[in-house]
Amino acid sequence: MTANASTRSKRLMTGLLGMALAFGATMGPVRMAEAQPTGPESVANLAEGLIGAVVNIATSQNVKEEERGPMPQVPEGSPFQEFFDDFYKNREGGGNQKVNSLGSGFVIDPNGFIVTNNHVIENADDIEAIFSDGSKLKAKLVGTDPKTDLSVLKVEPPKPLTAVKFGDSRKMRIGDWVMAIGNPFGLGGSVSVGIVSARGRNINAGPYDNFIQTDAAINKGNSGGPLFNMDGEVIGINTAIISPSGGSIGIGFAVPTELAENVIRQLKEFGETRRGWLGVRIQPVTDAVAASLGLKSNKGALVSGIIKGGPVENGQIQTGDVILRFDGKDISESRDLVRSVAESTVGAEVEVVLVRDGKEQTVKVKLGRLEDEPAEAEGEVTEAPSGEETLPPQAGEPQQGDQPSGEAAPGAPVSPEKLGLSLGALDDAARQKFSIAESVEGVLITDVKAGSAAAEKGLVAGEVIVEVAQEFMETPDRVGEVLQRLKSEGRRSAHMMIANPAGDLRFVAIPLE
Repeated sequence: MTANASTRSKRLMTGLLGMALAFGATMGPVRMAEAQPTGPESVANLAEGLIGAVVNIATSQNVKEEERGPMPQVPEGSPFQEFFDDFYKNREGGGNQKVNSLGSGFVIDPNGFIVTNNHVIENADDIEAIFSDGSKLKAKLVGTDPKTDLSVLKVEPPKPLTAVKFGDSRKMRIGDWVMAIGNPFGLGGSVSVGIVSARGRNINAGPYDNFIQTDAAINKGNSGGPLFNMDGEVIGINTAIISPSGGSIGIGFAVPTELAENVIRQLKEFGETRRGWLGVRIQPVTDAVAASLGLKSNKGALVSGIIKGGPVENGQIQTGDVILRFDGKDISESRDLVRSVAESTVGAEVEVVLVRDGKEQTVKVKLGRLEDEPAEAEGEVTEAPSGEETLPPQAGEPQQGDQPSGEAAPGAPVSPEKLGLSLGALDDAARQKFSIAESVEGVLITDVKAGSAAAEKGLVAGEVIVEVAQEFMETPDRVGEVLQRLKSEGRRSAHMMIANPAGDLRFVAIPLE
C-alpha cells in the first residue's frame, strides 16, 4: 500500500467513525424517548365531567341515648379524629341525641331526583344533599326499596342540575375498567378506579342479589354512590364491602343497573315498587333431586308449593314441576326465577317452560302483584323478606350428588328403618302431639336415627311424608313398598315430598345405596 493510499484509508475510517458517533448522538435520545413509560391513560377528563353529579348525603336522626352503641375509639392525632368527633357530637348529654351519618348519591334528573342506598337514609329525620361546589339542599324521600337497598330522593334546585345516565351493566365483562366516585369517610368527591372483578355475586343481602364485584376502592361513605363505565355511564350503585378492618381491601359490591334501573323508575314514578308475583315456593334442584327426577342436569327451580289464592292456584304450575325457562329467560338456579318474576310486569301473561312427569311442556301464566305483606303468611319457611318465590330450608341437602350413607349395603333390601326413619299413622293423637295442621296428609315421621341418611337430609320427627316418587303415601307399609320397588328398579335415591307441621312443603332425595 502506497503512502497516499494509506492516508486516504485513514481519512475514510476517521470519517465513518465520526458519522457513527454523530448518528449515535442524534438517535440515542430518540430511542430513550420512545421507550419512556407514560403510565395508563388518565381518567381526569372523564372524572371532571361526572363529579358534579355525585353528591354527599348527610342524614340526622334523633334517638334515645340507650339505643346507641359505643363510640369508636380513634387514635389521638388520627386524620379522621375531627370527622369522628363531629360524627358523634353531643354524645355525652342525656335524653334524646342527634346521630349524624354520611353516604353518597348521584343525580339522575336535572330537576332534582337523586339515587342512593336505602341503608344510607333509613330512619333519618333530616336528609341533606351536599354538592361538589359546596351548596346544600334539603332532600325528601320519594320512595325506598329495602329488598334491593335502593332509594330515590328529591331536591328543589334553583337551576337544572348536572345529571348522569344509566348504562347497560349486562355488557360489562370481567376485567373491564370502572370508576367509583363518592364520599368515603366524609371526604367528598373522591375518585377511585378498578376493574369488574366478578358478576352475579350473591352475598345474601336480599332475595334479588346479583352484585357486580369490583376492586375499585370503596369505603364507608361510598354507599349509594355510582360505579361508572369508561363511557361515563352508571352501571352500578355501590352498596357493600367485605372488610375485616372497615376499610377497602379491594372487594366491593354494586347493585347492577340491569336490576336497579327498573326499581328506580318505579320509585320515581309511583313512590314504591310493583313486582310480578307467580305465587309458588321453590327450592334448588340439587344433583340428587335431578337424578331422582330423571333430569339431565341440576338446572332449574323446583316448585315445592303453590300459594293459596296465587296466580297459578288453578293448576298451570304444579308442585313437583321444575321450571327451566321463564318469559324467554333460562333458569339456571332458583334465584334466577326469583329475579325474573320480580322484574316482570304485573298482569303480564308469560310463557313458562317446565318439566312435569319427565316431559317438557310450556304453559302460559298471568302474573299477579307481589305485596310486601301478603294477606296470608304464605306458609313462609325461610328468612327471605317476603312470601314470594322463596327457598325452603335445605338442611342436609347434598352438594355433590348422591353419596352412599352407609345405612344400606348395595343390593340389600331397603326399608324406612334402613334409612333411619320410624314411621306411624297420622291420626288425631299425632296431630295434637306435633301440632300438625288438618290440611297436612300423609305418613308421620315419629323418629329419625342420628347419623342416618334421613338425618343427613334434615328430616325430623313431626314432619310428614306426603309423596314418594310422586305417589301419595297413605300408610307406613306403603312407604316401605315404594322404597323397595325403587331399589329393585336400580334407582339410587328416593324423591320425597315432605311437609312440616304447618304444611310447608319441600323435596328431598334420600340415597337408597
